[in-house]
Amino acid sequence: MRASLDTAGDGLMERTLVLIKPDAVRRGLTGRILARFETAGLKIVALKMVVPDRDFAARHYPNTREWIEGMGKKTLQTYRDRGLDPAEEVGTDDPLRIGEMVKDWNIDYLTSGPVVACVLEGLHCIDTVRKLCGNTMPFYADPGTIRGDFSSTSAVVANALKRAVRNLIHASSTPEEASHEISHWFGDASPCVYRRADEDALY
Repeated sequence: MRASLDTAGDGLMERTLVLIKPDAVRRGLTGRILARFETAGLKIVALKMVVPDRDFAARHYPNTREWIEGMGKKTLQTYRDRGLDPAEEVGTDDPLRIGEMVKDWNIDYLTSGPVVACVLEGLHCIDTVRKLCGNTMPFYADPGTIRGDFSSTSAVVANALKRAVRNLIHASSTPEEASHEISHWFGDASPCVYRRADEDALY
């Protein structure tokens, strides 16, 4: 399954992966979230619900040293912004070790219940979906976005409870990430090919 679709001949049509995470599923937000994407003119071309195991969830993430350290540095900055000592809070101020903790929290989160995996297709799909989702941290997400409307949690809360930020949804951030994640969650399955009734008006 390709991550991009060049039906218009200009490379603007794309596919991306969205995960509606266990907290959103448990809160009954799946339909409302999917409706946001469809209302914006995006097309659902693959959809399933699954409870991932830890190995599968771990392989969703890049798992590079750079990525893990990056998560650790973001977490360290959150502590510093709040005047907290990370060594007292989690026992270390090493970004790699903290990043490993955050990765484990993310895996715990993603495997804590059903996940709805969805492939969306549309014009500028990757950036459009990210815009609709809002800031990764719900506390900073603008009203009108999915995270801004349905959550107000933050890294401060998550770090204090030693768990991942329950931010409702994941969306691929680049074409390369979309390609990897679509393949990971849907394998060789072919997407549905169809036209929306309003496609001519949309595009």
